[in-house]
Formats: sequence, C-alpha cells, structure tokens
Amino acid sequence: MFDFRLVPICLVLTLGAYSAAAQETQVAFGAVKADPTQPVEVTSETLNVNQEDGSAEFLGNVIVIQGEMRLTAERVLVVYNEERSGIERMEAVEDVVLISPPDAAQGDWAEYTIDSGVIVMKGNVLLTQGPSTISGDQMNANLTTGTATMTGNVKTILQQGNN
Repeated sequence: MFDFRLVPICLVLTLGAYSAAAQETQVAFGAVKADPTQPVEVTSETLNVNQEDGSAEFLGNVIVIQGEMRLTAERVLVVYNEERSGIERMEAVEDVVLISPPDAAQGDWAEYTIDSGVIVMKGNVLLTQGPSTISGDQMNANLTTGTATMTGNVKTILQQGNN
C-alpha cells in the first residue's frame, strides 16, 4: 500500500536536489549603472602605505564609496597601477558588504577592478534583492552594466506577494 504522507517529503527532496544542482544564475544588480571614472573615497581607522609595491592597506571599519556604490570591510588593500596615477584594483576581506542600490551582497572576500567596474565576491555570498535572496559560492558583478552572475551551489529564495 502506498503511503501518501510521503508525497510532500519526496517533493521537498526532489526540489532540494534541483536547488542544490543549480550552478549558475544571472541577475540584475543595482538600479544605477556605475561610472568607474568617478573618484573613490576610502575611510578607515588605520592606513598603511607601501611605497615599494605601490599599495595601501586600510584597516578597521573600512568604507569605500564610488558614486552610488558602497563597499565595507574590515580590511581593504588598494593596489595602484604601474604609473601610480590611479587605482588598479581593491581587495576586501572580513565582513565584506557591497551595496549598489537597491541591491546588497555580502561575502568573505571581494576584488574590485576599477577600470572594468567588475567586482568578484567569494565565500558564502548572499545577494539580497528586496525580499528575495540568492546565495552561492561566487558572484561576479559588473557595476557598469548592472548585471551579476552567481555561481557554485546557487540557491534562490523568491518571496511572493506580501510575504
């Protein structure tokens, strides 16, 4: 005899397997497209400058602002270009939060390549878009096009209606 009480359990297990199998999802990211030529403002508790390798390390409650984009972390390493006339990239670690209104993402590590406007975020990435969330191992966000791709163990929770 078939036990109909098992149907919801089988359905959950099947949907769970489908969700766990998702490896890549493309999404919109941020309502305003970023302009990588805008100035970058960085504030922190401590700044260490290395003249030899052309880098600057910002430590403690670091806030990076460029136009509408805001990135916060406990440590941000800024690497300047060879001419030291501008920023090539930034690496952020510890409690990394990226806000490109109205969306927000958090993760363990992020790298922002200024000229391309691309931010790669890795480690327990959680993207929040209104009441919905997407999690994954990595997010590649292009701030100039307003798009992002989530990869690796992607899980999406879509809130509907007034939930």
